[in-house]
Amino acid sequence: MELQNLLWQVEDGVGLLTVNRPRALNALDGRTIGELAQVLDAAALDRSVRALVLTGAGEKAFVAGADISEMAGLSPLEARRFAEAGQRTFARLEALPIATIAAVNGFALGGGCELAMACDLVYASEAARFGQPEVNLGLLPGFGGTQRLARRVGLMRAKEMILSGEVVDAARAKAIGLALEVLAPERLLPHALGVARKIASRGPLAVAAAKRVMQVGLDMDLAAGCALEAEAFGLLFGSADAGEGMRAFLEKRATAFKGA
Repeated sequence: MELQNLLWQVEDGVGLLTVNRPRALNALDGRTIGELAQVLDAAALDRSVRALVLTGAGEKAFVAGADISEMAGLSPLEARRFAEAGQRTFARLEALPIATIAAVNGFALGGGCELAMACDLVYASEAARFGQPEVNLGLLPGFGGTQRLARRVGLMRAKEMILSGEVVDAARAKAIGLALEVLAPERLLPHALGVARKIASRGPLAVAAAKRVMQVGLDMDLAAGCALEAEAFGLLFGSADAGEGMRAFLEKRATAFKGA
């Protein structure tokens, strides 16, 4: 896998994915979105990857948005296809059967905010800024922002941000539910990797099932969601990992999960 705009490494069960276009503030062009799709496909097939941390290169930006220099020349049909490509890729990220963590180290605007929202957990540097400012360009969010932001912060708050193009700082992002924690810049990535390593040490089938049940159940009524939970709970009892986890607990020893 040849990558020009991304960096990808795996260590101790954790994949670290870095958007590496610092001169363009890590803006998402077509090539970068294509490379992101490749890495996500590889991560989904690599059983050694049990959690993923996503961040941006440099000190200024996580991802400052889609690449306007590329978008400016698009026809309406090309623009729709560009949006659909981004949506498909972010949906792959959201659907990965592993925990995904955004370490937002700077600007997360437009496509960058949408990318962070496609992750399970979001941690922010004190320097982070979040927003969907597309209306300033005469556009609207195209990579799922109109849908995910409302689910994260509520419909009225999402309308305020998207319709005004408001950009919020890290503290505000935490207050409204866009970020879990705000950390000093030097602590951001170590913290995100530490959380990822903790999750990677848990039963991978259980993590995948819990993530799926929570995501699918959110759009169900409570009774249907609980039924889905009970089904997944029962199915896990057929896994070797569940047997290993319970034996390790009773024997007071460390677990050795195999993902089977």
